[in-house]
Amino acid sequence: MKSSSRRRPRISLRAAAGSLAAVLGAGVLAACSSTASGTGEDGKLRITSAFYPLTYLAEEIGGSHVDVDTLTKPGQEPHDLEISAKQTVAIEDSGVLLYLKGLQPSVDDVVAQSSVRHKLDAASLTTLEKHGTEVGGHAEEHDHDHGGEAGEDPHVWLDPVRYAQLAKGVGKELEKADPDHADTYAKNTKTLVGKLGELDTDYREGLRNTRTKVFLTTHAAFGYLAERYGLTEEAIAGLNPESEPSLSRMKDLREIAKADHVTTVFYETLVSDRTAKTVAGDSGLRTDVLDPLEGITDKSRGDDYIEVMRANLTALQKALGAS
Repeated sequence: MKSSSRRRPRISLRAAAGSLAAVLGAGVLAACSSTASGTGEDGKLRITSAFYPLTYLAEEIGGSHVDVDTLTKPGQEPHDLEISAKQTVAIEDSGVLLYLKGLQPSVDDVVAQSSVRHKLDAASLTTLEKHGTEVGGHAEEHDHDHGGEAGEDPHVWLDPVRYAQLAKGVGKELEKADPDHADTYAKNTKTLVGKLGELDTDYREGLRNTRTKVFLTTHAAFGYLAERYGLTEEAIAGLNPESEPSLSRMKDLREIAKADHVTTVFYETLVSDRTAKTVAGDSGLRTDVLDPLEGITDKSRGDDYIEVMRANLTALQKALGAS
C-alpha cells in the first residue's frame, strides 16, 4: 500500500535468489527457473496469488484446471509480507501471477523482476481513489475535523461491484494463459460475477433503511463499500491498520459517535482490538468484527469471500439499526 504500508525491508528478486543460491547452490536456482513451464506435472495451470481476495478469484474461476499458491498465508497480515527466497523461486514456475500493486511492496519488487509471462495487476482492472480517515457523505453534513492524510486505497475487493470487475479481468487472463480451457474459465467467471451481483443487491437492500449511516472502524479498509451503499466510514487510524490515532482524533470520534448515533466500533480479525476497545469504552459503545477479508482464518465468520461478506452485512445492519 503506497501510503500506508509500514515500510518493512523489501526483498528483491536478486537478493532473494542470491540467498537461496548461497544455501542450495547457483546451479539448483538456474535449473528451477529455466525449466518453468507454467503447468504442473498434473497439467494444471500454476497460479501464484499475492493474497486471499485474488486467490478466491483464481480458485472460483479456474476450478479443477488450476493449482493456486498464495504468498500470504492464513493469519498473516498482507501489508507485512516479506517474500522468502523459496517463494521467489516458486513464483518463476507460475503460469500466472496475480497481485495488487501498492498493497505489498515486497511483492511489487519481485513482480517487477519476474519473468512470468502472465502477470496481472488487479489495480489495473478498476479505478483506485484516495481515501483518508473519513469516506462518504458525512463530512458535508457535520462540522467535524476528520484529519488524516489521504492515500491511494487498494481495498477495492470490499466493494462487490469493483470486485466483479477484478473477476472479469482475472478470467480473461486465465483464458490467455490456458486457451485449452478458455470456455470453462469464461463460464466460471460469468457464474462468479452473478454471485457478486446478488451480493451487491443484498447490500443495497439491506442497508437502504438504517437509523444512522455512520460507522466507526479501526482500519480505513471500507471506503469503497461505504461509497457504494451511501454510508460514511470514520476510521480511527486511517489506511494503516496498526497506526496510533492522535488525541485530537480520539476526541473527534467521541463527538462523531454522539452526534450520529453510532453504536459500534468495528475491529478486524488480523489486528489487535485494543484501540477499538479503548474508543468504545470512552464513548460507551460496543465492539464487533468487520472483516476486511485480507485472509481467511479459523476466526473468520465464514469459509470464503461470499460468506464473510454476508457476515459483514449482518454486522453493519445491526450496528446501523437497519429496519
